[in-house]
Amino acid sequence: MPQRNKPAAPPEPPQEFYNAGRLRTHKWEALKAATARLVAVTNKRDAAQAVEDLLADLLVIELYWAYPGQEVVRAMQARLLRGEYTALVTLVEKVVRTFVSGLVRLDAGLPSVEEEDHHGEGEERNRNKYFELLVVDDLDEQGERDLKDRIAEMRSPADAFTYDLIVVPTVQDALIALLFNPNIQACVIRYGMPFASANAKGFLSDYIRAIKEVDLGNRPRADMGPLLGKIMRWFRPEVDRYYVTDTPLGELKDTTVQNFRRIFYRQEDLQEMHHTILRGIQEKYETPFFTALVDYSRRPMGVFHAMPISRGNSVFKSRWIQDFGAFYGRNLFMAETSSTSGGLDSLLQPTGPLKAAQERAAHAFGAQYTYFATNGTSTSNKIVLQALVEPHDMVLVDRDCHKSHHYGLALTGAFPVYLDSYQLPAFSMYGAVPLEEIRTKLLELKHAGRLQHVKMLLLTNCTFDGVVYNVQRVMEQVLAIKPDMIFLWDEAWFAYAGFSYIFKQRTAMFSAARLHRKYHSEAYRKEYAEHIASLKKGEEPLLPDPEKVRIRVYATQSTHKTLTSMRQGSMIHIWDEDFKRKSEDSFHEAYMAHTSTSPNYQILASLDIGRRQVEFEGYELVEKAIEQGMLLRHKINEHPKLRRYFDIVTVEELVPEKYRASGLKEYYSKVAKGWNRIEQAWAGDEFVVDPTKINLYTGKTGVDGNTFKNRYLMDKHNIQVNKTSRNSVLFMTNIGTTRGSVAYLLKVLLTIADELEARNNALNPAEKKLHIDRIRSLTQEVPPLPDFSQFHDSFRAVPGVPGGDLRKAYFLTYDEKNSEYIKLQECRHRTMAGEEFVSANFVIPYPPGFPVLVPGQVIRQDVLDFLIALDVKEIHGFRADLGLRVFTEQALGRQRTGTAMGGMRSAMPGNGAEGEVKKKKA
Repeated sequence: MPQRNKPAAPPEPPQEFYNAGRLRTHKWEALKAATARLVAVTNKRDAAQAVEDLLADLLVIELYWAYPGQEVVRAMQARLLRGEYTALVTLVEKVVRTFVSGLVRLDAGLPSVEEEDHHGEGEERNRNKYFELLVVDDLDEQGERDLKDRIAEMRSPADAFTYDLIVVPTVQDALIALLFNPNIQACVIRYGMPFASANAKGFLSDYIRAIKEVDLGNRPRADMGPLLGKIMRWFRPEVDRYYVTDTPLGELKDTTVQNFRRIFYRQEDLQEMHHTILRGIQEKYETPFFTALVDYSRRPMGVFHAMPISRGNSVFKSRWIQDFGAFYGRNLFMAETSSTSGGLDSLLQPTGPLKAAQERAAHAFGAQYTYFATNGTSTSNKIVLQALVEPHDMVLVDRDCHKSHHYGLALTGAFPVYLDSYQLPAFSMYGAVPLEEIRTKLLELKHAGRLQHVKMLLLTNCTFDGVVYNVQRVMEQVLAIKPDMIFLWDEAWFAYAGFSYIFKQRTAMFSAARLHRKYHSEAYRKEYAEHIASLKKGEEPLLPDPEKVRIRVYATQSTHKTLTSMRQGSMIHIWDEDFKRKSEDSFHEAYMAHTSTSPNYQILASLDIGRRQVEFEGYELVEKAIEQGMLLRHKINEHPKLRRYFDIVTVEELVPEKYRASGLKEYYSKVAKGWNRIEQAWAGDEFVVDPTKINLYTGKTGVDGNTFKNRYLMDKHNIQVNKTSRNSVLFMTNIGTTRGSVAYLLKVLLTIADELEARNNALNPAEKKLHIDRIRSLTQEVPPLPDFSQFHDSFRAVPGVPGGDLRKAYFLTYDEKNSEYIKLQECRHRTMAGEEFVSANFVIPYPPGFPVLVPGQVIRQDVLDFLIALDVKEIHGFRADLGLRVFTEQALGRQRTGTAMGGMRSAMPGNGAEGEVKKKKA
């Protein structure tokens, strides 16, 4: 049945540590302290018991890591049992030092860890090009040791990569290892292992809630391997999967073959498996374009082409600009070229390394096709719009989307139908567009006979402030009304989400693939038939018709914003089952129109290298970015001095209760002193909050967000922030954020709190009154947040129906006689007296950074009140000396006449899609 908001289930108790990695670190640090105490105290009994308990927990945890691993823990238990306390301390300190330093040990076992000098060549290595292989097989301790010894014999100094083994006996243990350990890059699944693990019910149970719903206990052991491979495809798709079986080739199911990179038989040589695993890692490691560019830069070259800067000739031979070369280094200039040959490629028509790089990116991000863009997601958005919508097509779009969408609509001539987001007036912010708003607009267009003209739904996911849609639910219910709708999800700030097992379910590409599989299944056909039978007369379905539905989904991502890429590096991801048949040619034309013939090769190379990074360590880095965001929220909210001046805007404050069926209010529970689990909220709530977007509320300081950003954070302490609102600043953690960065930010905020306290103590009575007035202005006297009013009748697509001719209004201003300026206050007074004014251009205040007025929009009083109350200095499209630019009455009169005639023609029988069919038949 379709997903609906259900009553919140009883919340699970919070957990002490944010994730298993933090739990593991805590246990090792606690063991180090406990063993030191054991040596120091006279009464050994209690101290020894504490060490024994910690080692018992670590024996469970280290099953899922190659280093230190269980064998090392057993060696520690043996020393404790023999009373060799000093030797135990030495061993624990060595392991913790190696563990904390980020180094790894190959073939970590008792002989190597007991050596006094364990820095020998080949034993301890940096994590570069090191990974761990997960083997799922029910082996005893000796069988595991034999397997590790056989693998160790196959290693060669010539191997490009090094790895060690983790052997687990059950499916649940495999899932726990994949959940906990980001170093796992390949998995060998043996035939016929059991499902359940005793560890799933112990102290780790709080940390494996993400996989608790996976229950295969009633399935035969022979099915476990293929089922585990299937689960891994969505859970950790970047991990190479191999299957070892005795099942005859003819009896293997197609799905089993598809779920694994290669299938081995037990009698096959282990050497072959070893080389196959290394080859799989090598293929992920390859960066076709970056490698080609490096190779090109190292060739001796005579340049008789454009770009004097190529090879650095115009820089390093100069007497005046060598500092430029010294700053950037030679490699940047050696790689600068206009050439598309010599091993390089053309972005406009790639056939070599760029084509291969884009194909690899599509695989990594779960898309059917991926295209690189070198002018940011602003250009990517315009490419997709121009490729898919035609003049007079209708596009449902959130009004508070990025300005590139509005300009793209003006260029294409499509009619925007603006959707209003829910408001957050206390913070001068907008949230996101409720699903009911989208459905209402669609049904209104349907009942007006305009549904056939609706082409696209365009939404921003996630928003600037971190509000995230339930992507699958939105698409499902929209497709129930219009089964061929095209979706454009602007994921400029959400590119990293595809590499989190929780967050990926709210990404465009993952959702598209999942819905496509669902709608092509027999189970869904049965579900749809039952749903239709349950509807009352006149009730609209919430599920799409499987015979009509088409999955056509596009996502634009600013790779440079949240992943590794040079500035302006962007990707367009496509999951469109009609792309080849309907859109490929128009997409390439739009791509040609907006893409430079001289793209920046450094940006393209960085997109290629960024893809390699997310395939190898995206899971780990994204988890750390989320953790840093969580910790920052927690530390600010819990610190008594910071709480006097600052607040973190919580989940509860960003997402109204009716959109949070899970009941989640914030990520950290102050009452229970632990981390609330987010899986239920991210699976079912209509909106959730991205924890890496941290809104710091500054209203209690009496300092507006823009001043706090510039004067306090940037000018004094060199802290960069993402954006501001009238009374907040937005911090963002990403894969480059370190614990040191978070600590420094907390130190800066404490310093600012001290400065504010000193300032407040020095205020005289008159200054104190002004200060209180400023606080009241920022916390209570918030300006009204206007929704989109309407298009003037002169620019409506059809009278009385949502949708406007933005392009006509936009280009009407090119003749200056059609517009004039009017001061804000005068416009407000005359509007209150009953006059009507129509905006002649985009008016975009920063913040919030989206148009509060678009060309052709009727200027209502609430918009004017908002602009008057908004105390920001940067408003694009508005000149304080002249005022608002509005259309003259004469221009509107001429347009009104033309629109009336056009509207009559649109409403006449024989017009529109149905009319065209009738004409052709006649």
